[in-house]
Amino acid sequence: MTSEVEQTAARTEALGYEQARDELIEVVRRLEAGGTTLEESLALWERGEELARVCRRWLDGARARLDAALAEEAEAGDAEGGS
Repeated sequence: MTSEVEQTAARTEALGYEQARDELIEVVRRLEAGGTTLEESLALWERGEELARVCRRWLDGARARLDAALAEEAEAGDAEGGS
């Protein structure tokens, strides 16, 4: 049986970029607005850190795909012009 923390982590990892970004924006908005207890603020901050990691992974993955596509295009151009 998995714990609630493990289930929450799995759901966070399954978020798409836009979902994670939108929730992160909401977390930041709530933190900036204030009016939360220290415990609530810490929980929001921790959630924000999780969401930021998800966004970073998506962005890193997108960058890797772009780099690979550009490298492939460059190699194809070299092969055409090099013969």
